[in-house]
Amino acid sequence: MAALALGLAGTAFVVGPSMTAQANTADLVVDYRCTGGIADTGPGYVDLRTRLTVPTTLNVGDPLNVEWKLNYKDSTRLGAPALLPNGGRVEVTGRVNINGAWIGQLQPKGFVDQPGAMVKGSPLKLPDGISDFGHTEREGTVKVRPGKLFVDFRPPASEVIVNDDDPRISYSPGWEDLNDQPSQNNDNHFDLHRTTAKDAWASFSFTGTGIDYIAQKDQRTGPVEIWVDDQPGTPPRIDPSRNDDGTVVNDANKGGQTLWKFRGLKFGDHKITIKNVEDGKWGQLDAFRVVTRELANPPQEYRATCEIVSNPVAIEVKIGGGDDNPASPSPDSSPDASASPSPSASPTDENPGDESPSPSPSASPSPSATPSPSPSASPSPAAVQTQHYIVTAVVTQGSPSPTATRTVTLTATPSVAQVAITPQGGAQTGEAPERVSSSGMLLIGSGGALLLIGMLSGVAMLRRRAAHSGERG
Repeated sequence: MAALALGLAGTAFVVGPSMTAQANTADLVVDYRCTGGIADTGPGYVDLRTRLTVPTTLNVGDPLNVEWKLNYKDSTRLGAPALLPNGGRVEVTGRVNINGAWIGQLQPKGFVDQPGAMVKGSPLKLPDGISDFGHTEREGTVKVRPGKLFVDFRPPASEVIVNDDDPRISYSPGWEDLNDQPSQNNDNHFDLHRTTAKDAWASFSFTGTGIDYIAQKDQRTGPVEIWVDDQPGTPPRIDPSRNDDGTVVNDANKGGQTLWKFRGLKFGDHKITIKNVEDGKWGQLDAFRVVTRELANPPQEYRATCEIVSNPVAIEVKIGGGDDNPASPSPDSSPDASASPSPSASPTDENPGDESPSPSPSASPSPSATPSPSPSASPSPAAVQTQHYIVTAVVTQGSPSPTATRTVTLTATPSVAQVAITPQGGAQTGEAPERVSSSGMLLIGSGGALLLIGMLSGVAMLRRRAAHSGERG
């Protein structure tokens, strides 16, 4: 499932307050009428009753989840579009339009497989629900409004044998139904149809992407023409009495042979017709094989479109939040500016429609603030102001009834700024100066005493050397 980002590319991600908003949701009952495709198998329409669930209060960064429960409203049902021995899949896609601070669209999706074989018109099961979500990257108010629903049917890939006695196969006069054939002939279901009349034909309508013609190879058979959708097949004629090189076969009653096949039809309804060419020669039909390849997309002709028939509805969602830990001041800012956040630093988006929302100017320190350090840079916890975030959710109904408003107040308290120690003589950054200990004077005095002792020791050594020199003289 692809998610919608509520906001434009390049929008900075804003971290919401640590306190999560109260989980409030709105449920809307929305009725639909579906027409076209798999909705046309009954009275020509199908009525649905759905329930859309949307959160009404969010913090920035919370996902905007949209969930849709699906049910039939009455006895009308979507129906299988054709004979489907292997079932199929019903896929539902919704449209949820986003307007207000951002404009976009969510596309909730869901599917359910249909178990077992179905004939045309068999009631189809709906998925229990569909869902999608969008990312909330900044504050603002948006309106969530349900749109159309689309119901598709996807047949599975399959190969199905249709025996010659299937009632869907039509025969012209002149055909004989031969049952209880010897098992060694290898005929499907031990039976087949045969004719010796010139221009006798058999026709079969099917749904798929390919078709095979199955019958016996035999010396007594003659050429057969093949037509697909009233156009000559490829090739248009085969002769089961001859090999590929044109020589006569040595076979007799060799059944179960795929004599002709065609692939690459567009999925849908088609018709194949075979016709005996020569009078007195056998034209035979054992079975058809209907092939359906795996489809990349559901057939468009099966799609049912569902329009809202109840009053238009919308849900207004307020997305709030903010940073409850004030940002550290820049080096040229005064500690007073960061220690006392202004109430106007509330995370309300002044311009929710802007591509790149910028924070309120008062949320950052003023350039004119004095850069001198001040003890007020480390406020006590009792002096820290509290920021209040007001989150309002309004559900707008299509009827003129009064608008219901719910207000949730969230409180987040900024933490106390930590003040580091800067060595004396360093750059003034708003941090407190390092205190000089009295032990420093003691160290200086001790060093001077050691220097004086060294000098005296040197003088004494010089005198001794001079005395020794006099005695030698």
